[in-house]
Amino acid sequence: MTYDFKVVEPSVLDFWKDNEIYEKAVKRNKGKKRFYYLDGPPYTSGKIHIGHAWGKALRDAILRYKRMQGFDVWDQPGFDMHGLPIEVAVEKELGIKDKKEILNKLGLSRFIDECQKFALSQLWPMVAEFKRVGIWMDWENPYMTIKNE
Repeated sequence: MTYDFKVVEPSVLDFWKDNEIYEKAVKRNKGKKRFYYLDGPPYTSGKIHIGHAWGKALRDAILRYKRMQGFDVWDQPGFDMHGLPIEVAVEKELGIKDKKEILNKLGLSRFIDECQKFALSQLWPMVAEFKRVGIWMDWENPYMTIKNE
């Protein structure tokens, strides 16, 4: 028997979503011994790449294994939303060729706002890609390095 991944993959993802499989897996072990996983956050500088997918898939396997062992797994994903990758992407988007242009033409405050807007605009498309890979995490409540909590 052969399977067409273009048919099987979306049907599995739909089954998980329609039947709230992740939510049931989380609820099953609520209140039991905790297993904490702190996500090493990717930068929200664009689409995920194979390294993101591979790393998250490996860690996802560990989290599912811990759930099967009966642990209450804390699995909050995170996103790095500051730093050089974001700045470089925004500079490119705005056509900035020299760091002095940030202060002289744009202003630091506006540049920071543009960086935050860019980082936030990349967050949910990346979440959608991780979900498509089949990664089970608390995608509704990611931590973001631009927020103080």
